[in-house]
Amino acid sequence: MEFAKISHHGAVNGVTGSCHELHIDTKNSILIDCGLFQGAETSPQGSHHEQLAIDFPLKTVQALVVTHVHIDHVGRIPYLLAAGFKGPIYCSRASALLLPGVLEDAVKIGFTKNRQLVTKFIRHIESLLVPLEYGEKRHIVLDKSNNKLSIKLKPAGHILGSAYVECEIKTLSKVENPRFKKQKVIFSGDLGAPYAPLLPAPKAPYGCNQLVIESTYGDRIHEDRKFRQRQLEQVIERAVQNRGVVLIPAFSIGRTQELLYELENLIFRNKIHGPKNKNFWEDIEIIVDSPLASEFTEKYKQLSEFWDAEARKKLHQGRHPLDFSQLLTINDHKTHLDTVRYLQKTARPAIVISASGMCTSGRIVNYLKALLADERTDILFTGYQAQGTTGRDIQKYGSMAQQSGKSAYVFLDGKKYPIKAQIVTLSGYSAHADQQNLLNFVKRMRNKPQQIRLVHGDAEAKKTLQRLFKTAYPEIDVIIPDE
Repeated sequence: MEFAKISHHGAVNGVTGSCHELHIDTKNSILIDCGLFQGAETSPQGSHHEQLAIDFPLKTVQALVVTHVHIDHVGRIPYLLAAGFKGPIYCSRASALLLPGVLEDAVKIGFTKNRQLVTKFIRHIESLLVPLEYGEKRHIVLDKSNNKLSIKLKPAGHILGSAYVECEIKTLSKVENPRFKKQKVIFSGDLGAPYAPLLPAPKAPYGCNQLVIESTYGDRIHEDRKFRQRQLEQVIERAVQNRGVVLIPAFSIGRTQELLYELENLIFRNKIHGPKNKNFWEDIEIIVDSPLASEFTEKYKQLSEFWDAEARKKLHQGRHPLDFSQLLTINDHKTHLDTVRYLQKTARPAIVISASGMCTSGRIVNYLKALLADERTDILFTGYQAQGTTGRDIQKYGSMAQQSGKSAYVFLDGKKYPIKAQIVTLSGYSAHADQQNLLNFVKRMRNKPQQIRLVHGDAEAKKTLQRLFKTAYPEIDVIIPDE
C-alpha cells in the first residue's frame, strides 16, 4: 500500500529537536511537536543547533499537535509563530496547563525579558491552545481537501500530560483508485517506562499502518524499580557518611517530581521500618533549586487525578509525596547563590535537585562549579545526556577517571574544572521506555504496522532497535529516516 508522506524536521540525528510533519495531501499537513535542539545535535538540514529559525515551509501546515511539554518537543514554538504559524495547538488538558509556563521561560531566555511582551506572547499562545481529553476524537479542519483527518491522544506515561497521537486519514474521493481509503498513523512522542513513579504506564494501541516511534533507549534495558530504589538509597547513605552533597541535574517537569516521590518513599520507609542507627533520614535536607520545577510541582499536585493508583493511595493515607517536611524549595537568585556557597563551605549532607537536566545551563552549573572538585560530592544522573552536552562530558569523562584513576575535567562557561566528584548513573529512573518496553509497544498491537520509522535516538540505539524489529517482524518495513 502507499503510505502517508512524513517529513522529519528534527530528532533524526539524535534525541532532541522533535518535529514531524504528516502530509495529508499537497495542500494540507500537520506538525507533531516543534522542539529545541540541544547539545551538538542539529536539524536535518544541517544547521547548527543554535540556529533556531524554522527552516521548512509552513504553507500547508494546518495545526500543531504537542505530545508533551519538554523543551526538546516544544522549544521552537515561539519561532514557529514568528515564522507565521497561526493554527490551533492541540494537546492534552494537563499539557495545556503546563505549556504556557514552559514557553514563558523559553521566551525570557531566548527572546526578551520585557514583561509586557512576554505576557502578550503567552496570552497569544493560550488563545491557540485546544485542550483535549485522552481518547477524545477531534477532526482537523483541512483546506479544500478530498481527505478527512482526525486525531486522538492516548496516555504515554512519560510526564504529566504526555500523549502518543493517533492520526486517522480517510479519503472522501470517489475515484476508482484513491491514494488510500483509510489509514492510521501513530506518533509515539516519548513513551514512559512501566512502574515509573506517579504515572500509569502507557497501553499499546489496537494497531496502525505507520508508526513513528522514539528509540532513546533502543539499545538498553533499565534496572527494575526495587534495584534502582536501593541504588538511590546507597548513594544517599554514602553522602551522609562522607558529609557530602548529592547533586541531581533534573528536568523541571517529570524527573524532579518523580525523584521527590521516590525520596519521600525512602524517608517514610526508613522512618517506619529502618534501623534506629539510620535516623539521619529524618534530618537530611532535600533542596529543589529551580523556580520552574517548584511551579510545576505545584501543578503536579493540582492534577493528582492523572496520577497512578499507587500515588493516589498514598494521598488517601494522608501522605504528601511531593510536599514533605524535609523539602526546601529555592526560588530567588540570591538564596540560590547563598545556598551554593553554604554547601561549598560546610560539611552538611544534602540532596540538591536542580535544572537543567543535561547541565547545559541553569542553576545546576553554579553547583557544579562549586562542588565538582570535592571528592565527597556525588553527581547523580537519572536521565539521558545528549551528545555535546555538559552532562554527557561529566558522565563520560568522570566515569572514565573513576575507573582508571586518572584525572578528568570539564569546561563550564569557558573555564576548566577538575572532576573529582563521584559519578553515578541510574538509568532506571529514566522517564523513557527501554528497549523491551519499545518492543512490547508493537508486540501488544493487535494489528501490526506495515511501516515503522525510528526517530529520537542515537545511531546505535536506532540500529539495534531496527535489527530487533526486523528479526521479530520480517514483514514490517523498519526504516531509520535521515530527513
